[in-house]
Amino acid sequence: MSTVRKAIAASLSFALAGTALASPALAQGRSDAVAPSLTLKAAKSQHRAVTFAAAPAQMAGTLVLPLTGEADLATRASALSDAERDAIARALKAAEFDYKGQGSLSLRGIGGWDRIHVVSTGTNMSPAAIQKLGVMAGRALMKDKGPLTVMAGGLPAEAVAELATGMGIGEYRSDLYQAKARDAAPMAGTVIVGDTAGAARALYEGRGKALVEAMAFARDLSNEPANVIYPESFVERTLAAFAGVPGVSIEALDVPAMERLGMGSILGSGRGSARPPRMLIVRYTGRGASSAGPVVLAGKGITFDSGGISIKNSGGMGDMKFDMSGAASVVGAVLALSKSRAPVDVVAIAALSENMPDGNAVRPADVLQAMNGKTIEIISTDAEGRLVLADAVAYADAKLNPAAIVDMATLTGSIVTALGDDYAGMFSRHDPLATQLLQAGEASGDDLWRMPLHASYADDTKSTIADIKNSGASGAGAGAGAHFIGAFVKPETPWAHIDIAGMAWGGASDVKAAGSTGYGVRLLEAFVRNFQPVPKIAAAD
Repeated sequence: MSTVRKAIAASLSFALAGTALASPALAQGRSDAVAPSLTLKAAKSQHRAVTFAAAPAQMAGTLVLPLTGEADLATRASALSDAERDAIARALKAAEFDYKGQGSLSLRGIGGWDRIHVVSTGTNMSPAAIQKLGVMAGRALMKDKGPLTVMAGGLPAEAVAELATGMGIGEYRSDLYQAKARDAAPMAGTVIVGDTAGAARALYEGRGKALVEAMAFARDLSNEPANVIYPESFVERTLAAFAGVPGVSIEALDVPAMERLGMGSILGSGRGSARPPRMLIVRYTGRGASSAGPVVLAGKGITFDSGGISIKNSGGMGDMKFDMSGAASVVGAVLALSKSRAPVDVVAIAALSENMPDGNAVRPADVLQAMNGKTIEIISTDAEGRLVLADAVAYADAKLNPAAIVDMATLTGSIVTALGDDYAGMFSRHDPLATQLLQAGEASGDDLWRMPLHASYADDTKSTIADIKNSGASGAGAGAGAHFIGAFVKPETPWAHIDIAGMAWGGASDVKAAGSTGYGVRLLEAFVRNFQPVPKIAAAD
């Protein structure tokens, strides 16, 4: 182990079972080796430094002016000259500016400002709505490299903090390997002006800033190509991100460690790849955390999904670098909670594997055995995400005495057919847990829709040779996948499954850059922060 890795490991109380510098091929017992590749240099995430003040530092650069109605111009923009306010008022009237929705209007040539960006707060002043407004503003102003001033006088401190958080999230860019991104000049800082500056600063620095950093971390992991992010490098990125954060311990189970635990399901999923799987376990325990046991967040971490022997069509296969988005989000949520010193006990388990076809790959009709002893008949090797999650949730149930388990995965195309890109699908046997997740979705803006767990899914996944098969009958594919994962969790353990296949990535819009959305980081952060223990009562599908 290198000196740098030793230092990182010591700072995190890190227990890594043999992953140090072993080659992937040797770790798998393979005779071939992974060919070395040139080191790619990605552009670093840029975020404006945010400060809060009672008065503007300068009357130049870009001005952001959030308005709830026409009357706000006189009070919120009181620091502007009469001539500047009159010019803004005339422009808004001429444009028939709508204060009811979340619209915006950019004005130039007024006073000494390069741009005045007016945004409407609309009638919905919920934290999620205000944060979204900030995201839109941050994204719209990314090309403005000069100083940025936000006049937020009269807005509550909570709204100001959410606005600042959203602007930071909106500044994310996904063009990691474009020369223009690597060579881009740093952005000047943001000054947020208002009469609640002190309280807003405390809220932002206590929670919002950590969310901005965690969102960028998760999106970077998901946006990276599979030759950069694979199971071992995912672990390395996580070590670096948590370095120096108190209350955190990290363990990464390598192939021999998983063999000793009987994790034949995840090991089978990765058999066809020269990159060996890892089971990454990140635990954060904050001061004042409940003693009811940790909330466990398990994420599907298929760093690339070719489909294996049941190989996918080539069209769109490149998007399968995003198939580890669930793992990125669960680790990102714990990063946000730990950096904000939240009083919670939480564990992220990233089940990391690469699904590739070669002579050693698992085949249709093979039988695997998971950690809890259940056997699995492989119907499709392209139903691999549930295989890695089977061992992840079984490990959590057996080793961690969890207060609840929530797994997150880009699991099925059928959930996209059902819900599109408007909602993630949520399945649970425990109503109190489902209610808390739905509330967290509403509060965070990561929307959920509860789906059924019908008793018929047990018949759909019944095997004639093993305890269960990994792909059900045609029809309710998302439900059958959820049932499969739930079969590896004790009936009394509060458990929910979230299928994010329609939410994890997409094209560029006014609220996101192309690629990863970071969906789930804010949802799970809000859920864990507000979690209330759920009775451990067995519930049938």
